[in-house]
Amino acid sequence: MRRSRLALPTALLAVTATLAACGSDAGAPEATGDAQDADGALVIYSGRNENLVEPVLDRLEEAVGVPVEVRYAGTSELAAQLLEEGEATDADVFFGQDAGALGALANAGMLAELDQEVLDLVDEAYRDAEGRWVATSGRARVLAYDPEQVPEIESITGIDQLLEPEWAGKIGYAPSNASFHAFVTALRVARGDDGAREWLEAFAANDPQAYENNNAVLDAVDAGQVALGLINHYYWYQRTAEVGEEGVNARIHFLDSDDPGALINVAGAGIVEGTDQPEAAAEAIAFLLSDETQQYFADETAEYPVVEGVESTTFDLPPLSELQGQQIDLNDLESLDETLALLDEVGLT
Repeated sequence: MRRSRLALPTALLAVTATLAACGSDAGAPEATGDAQDADGALVIYSGRNENLVEPVLDRLEEAVGVPVEVRYAGTSELAAQLLEEGEATDADVFFGQDAGALGALANAGMLAELDQEVLDLVDEAYRDAEGRWVATSGRARVLAYDPEQVPEIESITGIDQLLEPEWAGKIGYAPSNASFHAFVTALRVARGDDGAREWLEAFAANDPQAYENNNAVLDAVDAGQVALGLINHYYWYQRTAEVGEEGVNARIHFLDSDDPGALINVAGAGIVEGTDQPEAAAEAIAFLLSDETQQYFADETAEYPVVEGVESTTFDLPPLSELQGQQIDLNDLESLDETLALLDEVGLT
């Protein structure tokens, strides 16, 4: 199986900027070098981090029965590349880190409708309503917290409580991170732009502490530098897998209300419209939803499997079905340009 990374033309920079929140918050490698087509190969554009999904995609070639070429870059970069290439693309499958990018491609007519049998493997909340993409794994927004500073964590059920004066200067967040942008986009979808602006202005006035990424936020909470942090759940689970739960002071709290802070976002995949490998592409999607692959996500990356009946044997994850996540059309997470403009207006960039 051949791998390559893409070099993006300069003309795509503006498009990439408006899709930045669709990037991998696991840190997908930057695209470098030129990609060469593989004759007869199934070409996958993967915005998922190579270190995370390489074991899965190594098995994919055997599953689909044809040569596979994987082109790695950030989800935003690859979505922009695919939109620029249009019908001339040689991509057959798009495998993205974020529902926003999938929604953008679907709404641009770049993704084909999937078989209903495949769609039915995943809850309706985690697939496109028109069947153009399907989730492959999920992640939940949570609060990381320092138990010593926040002994009353169970009383915090929604993001509005984070605006109270007692948390001034005590909340960490990652303003440039894709997962934070997705959260703010979900906030805009749920409350409208005016409601989102009101919350963000109050949040900014409460002096939140900015960090480079989710891991840095978790580090700050773990060290007691801040009391609370806005992150995705799997950062904490991966950390405890590395050093043991006893070696991590921070804990995480799942918001138990239908609140934008409980957003469940997904990685997912779709078949590129017009592919000349429709059968192999369909087999690839089915493989990503197979018990084998779902178990990998559950046990190795601490992400949520999206196929019923698969549970992690490594991490004690609350069942996805029991989380009261904010239910929105995940396609709506594509409206990133408005989110970035709003964050700039309120001084949270």
